[in-house]
Amino acid sequence: MKKKLKKKNVIILLVIAILLVGGITSGVLLMSNDKEQNNNKSKNKSENKEEPTVQVVDLDSTSRPYAVMINNIGAARPYHTGLQDAYLVYEMVVEGGITRYLALFKDKTNEVIGNVRSARHYYIDYVLENDAYYVHWGWSPQAQSDISSLDIDNLNGLTYSSPYFFRQNISGVSTEHKAFTNLKELSNLVDRLGYRKETNKDLLLDYSATSVTLPEGSTDALNIDIKYSGSSTTNYIYDSDSKVYKQFVNDKEHTDYETKEQYTVKNIIVYEVGNTTIAGDNKGRQDLDNIGSGKGYFITEGKSIPITWEKDSRSSQTVYRYENGDEITVNDGNTWIHIVPKSGNISIS
Repeated sequence: MKKKLKKKNVIILLVIAILLVGGITSGVLLMSNDKEQNNNKSKNKSENKEEPTVQVVDLDSTSRPYAVMINNIGAARPYHTGLQDAYLVYEMVVEGGITRYLALFKDKTNEVIGNVRSARHYYIDYVLENDAYYVHWGWSPQAQSDISSLDIDNLNGLTYSSPYFFRQNISGVSTEHKAFTNLKELSNLVDRLGYRKETNKDLLLDYSATSVTLPEGSTDALNIDIKYSGSSTTNYIYDSDSKVYKQFVNDKEHTDYETKEQYTVKNIIVYEVGNTTIAGDNKGRQDLDNIGSGKGYFITEGKSIPITWEKDSRSSQTVYRYENGDEITVNDGNTWIHIVPKSGNISIS
């Protein structure tokens, strides 16, 4: 009887031992699985973390931009509307020492952009390098000739009225300063005219979604004065909190008529070219020596660095390089390109 009990006890002990070993093993396996699952969750979370992407333009978009000729005479400037939404803006001198802007909009549907003014022939060079539709209200004889001979896809306020082009009800302002356009409606006009919809060129500039590291040789650029003539100077003051430049014209805040907010700029490219008055032109219209190469500056996030520029033909894209030969990359945000007469002046401090 004792032997039977002893044998029974041994069996019970063996069963308990097996159960204990099994429990420990299961616990270890569960802990291991939990650890593996947690590791996988961390890994997936890391893998699913989105990389920063460029916001100023859709890098995958194949749509053509609209290049809008903007009036910049003093009487018109208070009514500038929508320029903050342009991803790229050129400023160049026209007759009388004043300047005009060529503002490029891509995949935008602003219903009020302006105020719109007449075309000049050398602006066509920058319409071409961006494969844009040229939006203007009137033209110089030279621009009219070139638009025809170069077969530029243009949208002219003299030809097309409301809803594509319209005049704002602004009292006390000359009629030519009240001209505006509607990007949403221009898209319908493009369809109506059968213009090509997809671009045949890459974006002019390379963009970085993270802050650009400039090569050696950069200097502080907190205050910038770009003098086109005795009556026209564009000024910038760097805002270190928002990392953009606040824009002024003749030391006065440049603000949007609708939003009342001051225009800001992320990237600035500036360089000088020669200019001459067209012989026999009774309005004093200009020619620019803008095909070729030269030196200038790239300015962003409080720093300036010397660069070179090169434009081989009217339709070729201008290439901007650091002095080491590498093409520049701009920060995510809008860019203003200032092409200044050699009689003007560029001050950076």
